[in-house]
This record gives sequence, structure tokens and C-alpha cells, in this order.
Amino acid sequence: MTEATLSIDNLAIPVETAGPSRRARLTMERDGSLTLRAAADVSPDELRAFVASRRRWIYRKLAEKEALSYTPVTKELTNGEGFAYLGRSSRLLIADSDRVKLQHGRLLLPLSQRDQGHDAIIAWYRERGRAWLPKRVRDWATRLRVEIVDLDVRDLGHKWGSADPQGRVAIHWATMQLRPPLIDYVLAHELAHLREPHHGPAFWHLVARVQPDYEDRKAELAEHGATLWVGALETTARSWPG
Repeated sequence: MTEATLSIDNLAIPVETAGPSRRARLTMERDGSLTLRAAADVSPDELRAFVASRRRWIYRKLAEKEALSYTPVTKELTNGEGFAYLGRSSRLLIADSDRVKLQHGRLLLPLSQRDQGHDAIIAWYRERGRAWLPKRVRDWATRLRVEIVDLDVRDLGHKWGSADPQGRVAIHWATMQLRPPLIDYVLAHELAHLREPHHGPAFWHLVARVQPDYEDRKAELAEHGATLWVGALETTARSWPG
């Protein structure tokens, strides 16, 4: 495969070389950009035919993305600013404290860490994720019959989460703002990829088996996830999969 991009209906789609599987995979980011991944031995003609077969899906997704367009969320480091955790918003209070923590419905930011600002709060989300997520991940791993060897919570750029074939799982710290059922959808989705790497019928059948209402969760995540705070604006121009 020699093409760097593939064009259809005036849409330029970057083509990336993927693993050994011949199955092509088309994904759309939250900003509406498209990426096509396929093995190196898939011919350009095969790719064009594949993308053409997905034309209806492409335009449906573009319409959804336009409907869910949003202004990136910013957070001010002032008393009273809201920060979500597990679906509930708490007001920021900058005060004498030994660390960033939730206390009596307030998110305390120590005066001593005010200069760190957003980074201190992001570090708190990562810490809470590393404490809260492991049991949840183990539960879903058991249901999906997969093995997990490591879990990390960090900035994943455009992704909610990732799971590699060796069983290493990573979750974006911003997911800790979501309601637990939506976090569970992210976990089930990522862990299911350990058994089914592609978003084909077998993958969705597997997700549906362990999470029958996944379509409702997926739709809510696509809508609500677009409104999450993902860090300081100047360093976080993000577009996550829907």
C-alpha cells in the first residue's frame, strides 16, 4: 500500500499501516477527521471499495459530530469553580491543606500548590483513578475472560483508553469525571479489544454479552464526553473517539 491518503467525495483520509490482519479499519475522531488503518498488503483498490461501502456511515457520523460540536471546556483556578468526579460536581476551594482532596463536597487545592494549578488537579485525578479503577478493571476482565498485567491512568491524547495484546491497560485521567456506568463502558470496550481487535460484529456481540445496554452508554458517552474538561486549553486540543 503506497498511498499516504485516500480521497472520497472530496474527503482526504490518511492511511496508516496497521498489523498483519488484512481487515481495514476506519475511525472518526471527535473533530470529524477520519483515519484508515490497514495491513501493508491491502491494495489501494480494496481500500477504495471498503471506504465506499462505508459512505453512509461516514456521513451519519459527520452529522452526529456536527450536532455535538462544542467549545472546549476551560477551568479557572478560583473558588467556586466546578470540577466533576464520578459524575458529581464539587466546587473548588483554595485553602490551607496538605494535598488536593475532596472534603465535605469541596475539592481542596492547597495554597502551596496553587502555582501548579491545573497540573496539581490532573495529578489528583490520576491518583484517584489508580485507586478506584483496579477493582472495576478486574471485574470486567473476569467477565470478558481476559488477563490484565498492568493498569495505568494518564493522558492518552485522543483516546479514552487502550489495551495492548500483552494485557497492559491505560485509561485517560479525564474519564474519572464520568458517571461510573460510563467508565464501565470505557473499561468493557477496551478490555473486549483483547479478544476482538476490530470493531466488527464479533466485537460488539462480545460487548453486548457482558453489557446489554452498551448502546445507551455509548450514546451518552458520545454526548457527555464532549463536554469534559481535559486539561489546560493550550496543551489539550483533543478529539477522542466517540
